Amino acid sequence: MFDISWGEFIIVGVVALIVIGPKELPGVIRAVGRSMAKLRAMAGDFRSQFDDALREAELHDVKKEFDEFKNQATGLSTSTFDPIRKELQSVAESAKATASGETGVNTVNETVQSISAEAQAMETEIRAGASDATTPPTPTAEPTKSGNAA
Repeated sequence: MFDISWGEFIIVGVVALIVIGPKELPGVIRAVGRSMAKLRAMAGDFRSQFDDALREAELHDVKKEFDEFKNQATGLSTSTFDPIRKELQSVAESAKATASGETGVNTVNETVQSISAEAQAMETEIRAGASDATTPPTPTAEPTKSGNAA
């Protein structure tokens, strides 16, 4: 503990017996034992508070990194979808303008609406995948080709 040998403990014990006296020695030893127990308890409390502070600081850093990653993923999805959205809108407007003079305006409008709905579905699906960054992507299994052709 303090790198004291047994011989040194015996010398300290004999000196304490002579200086303190045999009558008061058990009380002094008891008081020293209590003081050592209090010191150990205080050291344990300090160590646990210090460990808690370290854990809290580490969790704060992890949360900060996760928030940065989330912001980057959101910015990436926005920058990816804006040009696609603009292109789809321009195609839809040109299709409406071309079809306005023809008899099949209703079918063109339905086609444009279905394209817009599919684009929104794809965007939602990709954003859901970007927000679920904690789980690794699952590999898709390709269908096996059998020798029997129909």
